[in-house]
Amino acid sequence: MNLVIVESPAKAKTIKKFLGKDFEVESSYGHITDLAKKDMGIDMKKLEPIYQVSSDKKEVVKKLKSLAKKAEVVWLASDEDREGEAIAWHLYNELKLKPENTKRIVFHEITKNAIQKAIQNPRDIDINLVNAQQARRVLDRLVGFEMSPILWSKVKAGLSAGRVQSVAVRLICERETEIQNFVSVPSYKIEANFFNNTQNLLKSKLNTDFSEYSQALNFIKKAQSKEFVVSNIETKPGKRTPSAPFTTSTLQQEASKLGFSVSRTMMLAQQLYESGHITYMRTDSVNLSEEAINLAKNVIKEQFGEKYLQSRQFTTKSKSAQEAHEAIRPTNLAIQTAGTDEAQKKLYHLIWRRTLASQMSDAQLERTIIEITNPDFQEKFIAKGEVIVFDGFLKLYHIQSEDEFSNDEEKEEGLLPKVEKGEVLNLKEIVGTEKFSRPPARYNEASLVKKLEELGIGRPSTYAPTISTIQKRQYVEIRDLEPKKREIQKIVLKNKIIKESKEKENYAGDRRKLFPTDIGLVVNEFLIGNFPNILDYNFTAKVEEDFDNIAEGEENWKEMLTDFYKDFHPHVEDVKKTAERATGEKLLGQDPESGKNVYARIGRFGPMVQIGDTDSEEKPRFAGLMPGQQINTITLKEALKLFELPRYLGEYEGKKVEVNVGRFGPYVKHDNKFVSLKPKEGDEISTITLERAIELIETKRSADKNKFIKSFDQEDPVIEILMGRWGPYIKKGKENYRISKEIDAEKLTLEEVKKIISEKATKPKSKTKAKSKKN
Repeated sequence: MNLVIVESPAKAKTIKKFLGKDFEVESSYGHITDLAKKDMGIDMKKLEPIYQVSSDKKEVVKKLKSLAKKAEVVWLASDEDREGEAIAWHLYNELKLKPENTKRIVFHEITKNAIQKAIQNPRDIDINLVNAQQARRVLDRLVGFEMSPILWSKVKAGLSAGRVQSVAVRLICERETEIQNFVSVPSYKIEANFFNNTQNLLKSKLNTDFSEYSQALNFIKKAQSKEFVVSNIETKPGKRTPSAPFTTSTLQQEASKLGFSVSRTMMLAQQLYESGHITYMRTDSVNLSEEAINLAKNVIKEQFGEKYLQSRQFTTKSKSAQEAHEAIRPTNLAIQTAGTDEAQKKLYHLIWRRTLASQMSDAQLERTIIEITNPDFQEKFIAKGEVIVFDGFLKLYHIQSEDEFSNDEEKEEGLLPKVEKGEVLNLKEIVGTEKFSRPPARYNEASLVKKLEELGIGRPSTYAPTISTIQKRQYVEIRDLEPKKREIQKIVLKNKIIKESKEKENYAGDRRKLFPTDIGLVVNEFLIGNFPNILDYNFTAKVEEDFDNIAEGEENWKEMLTDFYKDFHPHVEDVKKTAERATGEKLLGQDPESGKNVYARIGRFGPMVQIGDTDSEEKPRFAGLMPGQQINTITLKEALKLFELPRYLGEYEGKKVEVNVGRFGPYVKHDNKFVSLKPKEGDEISTITLERAIELIETKRSADKNKFIKSFDQEDPVIEILMGRWGPYIKKGKENYRISKEIDAEKLTLEEVKKIISEKATKPKSKTKAKSKKN
């Protein structure tokens, strides 16, 4: 019997179809071992990882050991990247396999041919790839476990630092600072519309922008009585070449246009790969196999004809890319649709189209530039147009004009009307519009991936978890920013009459972009100030190069870790002793009533404002910030308004209804019970009505009914039995007491409940809890 071990049940199910009855295919469900919980999981003398079988994998390992003993040959068929190699290595060690009956196989796609070819060409476990994975794991554990406790003591409890995640946060924070510091400069753009001698419209733009309103007005006044002629026509050929097939990062970027987050894209791609529809989805290579190129040729000839075929092999610019691997492509290009649900089908079609387009002809264009002048002006009006002479690969995208394929706002649409050199044009109108320079765009998930890749930070497998982590840690959030309104000036010359006007325009709005939180900004500032090397882009990229060198067998992983740690650890100890606490404190001004200073800063439970100084005799007053408010941008007026809370809304069932802001955000208080507001549904503390508050109260009551089992109202405080996340429990005042699983909570009497409370209350607390309370 042959035992094949893969990482996932879905992959096992697909592979099983391609192998005969002599093969049994089992899943390890990912890694079977992890770094030990104790002592960082690292032998600090040797800087070696200490592994242990994960508690949830003990049964898996037991089963695999039993099957491996019966097998004549064990085939380790985990993925072909470093993570997959490490999984194979751990399986080999934990299952106590022998070299004579163990074979390592790899494949880039889960197809019958690929699996059979892999079986015919086994290899040994590549220890260099394993060591590269171990080096990454150990270094990231060292950075995270040594830097995170400093954040707990110097910023706020529960925070974490990481080699790649902290650099990703830095990028987002720096971009936000750029935007906040950006000074928008106005300019005046001039556009003119002319009719040619056959009364067809010709749109053009002046080749110069004016910095002052008066300059734009003077130009238009001067043009009021002038005649404009076509002074030059230039037509030249151009072309557009298709993009390379997808790598992990380019797939993540392009899939964002489908509305997929980076993590969702990777989940869908994993499903398509395990179902045998696409090749391996973690790759930085744009290379295609000869088999794939030949298949593409057949499909293109059949669907579009010979003239649409232009075979080409793309090469990856990154020197660390593994060209032996392939780009992400369909396993069978003849199949245009694949996947079990709509999302999978959309992603598959995206991959299919990109792969096929990469082997199609260039689109042939004709670019025309028309110059329109008057001898009294140095400036020229320019009309630009592009015509697709041969659509080439654009046919696959159903694109009729080059403009549809471009995001360039400066491009003119459609065809230009026919004009002759020297032709006098009839002016329809000249429009001068005030435009403001724009700050750099905030990152979304896709553009952050692109930037990380440009800087050489992280690898294909790290982008999705990194972006998820910085959001889970609440250093960064995806949100919308409502646009502001501003006034712009406009000048229109039409029928030889000039009209000046003012209009309103929206600006500074954003949709689904990455914003740093207050915590993110403060942590970033602290880490840059105290760990400049770790957050340096070049250092982070250099570490990735080291991992690549280890994978190639050109660098010793233990020496690399030793070189890093001998400088890093003493610096950590120094920061522990010397660094000051970071709060991001900002003085907003003085409270007009008391004359005391008003601050915005990070407190124990998050961002807040404070009236009064902590070193004064009178205790300061505190108020939490509301959603959407930030330390860097909150004004004194907005801060003082927070102290007007709680806001009284009225009465319900004879009891007061108030809104306020607490540790976990804005809430409604009624009958000593609290209900969170829902900002995503439009709830705001300053505008919420009594009717909406009652609706929230009733919704919460309905939800609580599902949790309520019974109560003893005669007791003071009232004793309740509720259903919690981990099962039924007793609630008395602020204290909770677990109920054993074997007890029927619904049948408990008051005496039995009091006995449980008494037993739990007298039971000594665990050492861990006692220690954390002491700290």
